[in-house]
Amino acid sequence: MAATTDACAAIRLSPVAETDAEKLRFIEEMTSNVDAVQERLLAEILGRNADSEYLAKCGLAGASDRAAFRAKVPVVTYEDLRPYIRRIADGDHSPILSKRRVTEIVASTGTSGGERKLIPAVEDDLSRHVLLYMPGLDKGKGLYFLFVRSEAKTPGGLPVRTALTSYYKSDDFAACHGYTSPTAAVLCADVFQSMYAQLMCGLCQRHDVVRVGAAFASALLMAIRFLKQNWEQLAADIDAGALSLRVTDPSVREAVAGILRPDPVLAQFVRAECSKGDWGGIITRIWPNTKYLDAVVTGSMAQYIPILDYYGGGLPVVSTVYASSECRFGLNLRPMCDPSEVSYTIMPNMAYFEFLPVDATGTTAAIPEQRLVELAAVEAGREYELVITTFAGLNRYLVGDVLRVTGFHNTAPQFRFVRRKNVVLSIDLDKTEEAEMQRAVGRASALLRPHGAAVLDYTSRACTESAPGHYVVYWELMLTKEAAAAVEKETLDRCCLEMEEALNAMYRELRVAGGSIGPLEIRVVRPGTFQELMDHAVSHGASAGQYKVPRCVTHPPIIELLDSRVVSRHFSPSPPHWAPALVGTSTPPERNV
Repeated sequence: MAATTDACAAIRLSPVAETDAEKLRFIEEMTSNVDAVQERLLAEILGRNADSEYLAKCGLAGASDRAAFRAKVPVVTYEDLRPYIRRIADGDHSPILSKRRVTEIVASTGTSGGERKLIPAVEDDLSRHVLLYMPGLDKGKGLYFLFVRSEAKTPGGLPVRTALTSYYKSDDFAACHGYTSPTAAVLCADVFQSMYAQLMCGLCQRHDVVRVGAAFASALLMAIRFLKQNWEQLAADIDAGALSLRVTDPSVREAVAGILRPDPVLAQFVRAECSKGDWGGIITRIWPNTKYLDAVVTGSMAQYIPILDYYGGGLPVVSTVYASSECRFGLNLRPMCDPSEVSYTIMPNMAYFEFLPVDATGTTAAIPEQRLVELAAVEAGREYELVITTFAGLNRYLVGDVLRVTGFHNTAPQFRFVRRKNVVLSIDLDKTEEAEMQRAVGRASALLRPHGAAVLDYTSRACTESAPGHYVVYWELMLTKEAAAAVEKETLDRCCLEMEEALNAMYRELRVAGGSIGPLEIRVVRPGTFQELMDHAVSHGASAGQYKVPRCVTHPPIIELLDSRVVSRHFSPSPPHWAPALVGTSTPPERNV
């Protein structure tokens, strides 16, 4: 992607208002010489944490230069740091990873590819949070579905909460007045009450709304499903000017009472729009001044783009920031671009960034320290695994994200999120990654469009309960046309084969010539199954606002839940196309026994 000069994004490092021009100038300054910024930042991080136990064990002896850092500090994973983090959580106040005081533990959502991680946050972390907006489009109200999750405490008394919960409870968020949802509704830990109140306030202010969003596309779709299920009660409450007794939180009721008034005209409008049975364009029909949808739609969230397009009536979908529980990374400087073209410009003042090259087979170096590339030295078109060093004491930490360099803004590389590392299906020697499975689902679901249907959500697993093993893909379908009938068995069988045709050559070889993989199976589940999947995750500690459907499931209770909701099963009617390469053999690679 060519470098852009019309950067329509901004960074706010304090609650003090700045002009758009000042923010854009700051971006230009940070991206004009990223190497110099990174060198200064690393020296600052190492200098601040010089007395930490971890860096002392590495033998830095107070050195803060790149050469010593590269020579002494190893590349690590979360598992390597777990013992240190456990001590912090248990109440050890010594400078273990960072010299700064640890104020809280940030819990990852655990849905991108593994268990929840606990990341220490130091006292000035929040001040580095990146907030983005579209100059000119940030005026007026935003209907954002924002959720917190209940907090816990570590044995040492530190609060444990998600990054978004931490932000929603901060002074920075309290200073924001551009949302239709009152803060009390956002901070209510009961998902039903929070959603009901936020949707109610959005309906009451429907002409003021200029953007609709959520942290992730899945949360935005969750709000639409909620509207489908609860519009009659919402309309009744608007008619009466009184909130449903199902909302019991006193602070939420008080906050909504300041907005909700008897409005029979609005109530009738909601009934008329929602009773049609046609939900296409429902966002623009109810909130007619909406200019764009705002949600993360990269990575596994890309699955939801067609459904968002359906509900949004073709509104632009803006994906503004690239971040994780460990760190904020970069900005989308072209936020109005097509979702398939989203690239993030890494901001060099957020952390010290290094990159581990990924080869053509998708693997990384066995001794990663010898191959790490600095931010200013990455090459366009190459893929890398992200490595960060932060003020909170994550030193040369493998995040697990694989990124592709698409271009540069000034000297700052722009990256497209490719996948989470090692999120795969495998039966034999095949390795099917998340992005590949997503492309296969997208290709197969195109066969449903003539029948007025679409894939609402999906997940998958490797089934080895019988020989040969095979891929099982769970689909929840939605009808996009009111008069659409159930999709015929023959069409869904063809979808199985279409998915297989879209998978990699190794899969197809083992399926056709090796015989070690059986026909791909699609199991259609009843409507609401993926909502149940989310409810299960939330009941076990996940955040409703940050929940992402796992694209591969292995946990027996989840598999049991999915299988208990299956309404039909479908298999590929024939093997996919595969032919031996011109060079080599048609015999599958030998495997070690």
